Amino acid sequence: METLLLISAIENRSRQGEITSRIGLNQSADIFTNDDDIYEFIRARTEGKKIACIFIDEAQWMSGEQIWQLAKVVDELGIPIMCYGLRTDFQGKTFPGSAGLLAIADEIREVRTICWCGSKATMVVRLDGDGKPLEEGEQIFVGGNESYVSLCRKHWSKRDLGNS
Repeated sequence: METLLLISAIENRSRQGEITSRIGLNQSADIFTNDDDIYEFIRARTEGKKIACIFIDEAQWMSGEQIWQLAKVVDELGIPIMCYGLRTDFQGKTFPGSAGLLAIADEIREVRTICWCGSKATMVVRLDGDGKPLEEGEQIFVGGNESYVSLCRKHWSKRDLGNS
């Protein structure tokens, strides 16, 4: 079955237009920007093709309007969409794309992460260059394990990384 893979142009940790997993798997993907009409973007790329599913990585960076455009793809083009991304940023604020998905998604499945204490991690802390937690900054900062740590809400509120 053919799947259409999409990734935000904001993602720059690996090669542009490539979805890369933390274990090293990678696959080429079409790049979209926040200025794109996602419905038209997908319609143009799927015209005349039998697409079984659309996979979108880093969906938190989409706009609220783009999330409604994804719903239109599902409803009018009949193509199921799977979105992956973070719910909240390092300050505990919801990303626009995540807020839209939480509001209108037909189904939500959470990929669980574990805090250093063993509890479910629902938050992330952004680290500076010295590994110290940050509390201010731009909402979008692309980084991996060197920049972010997943924590439960209790340890996130204390910025307790468990290494003291």
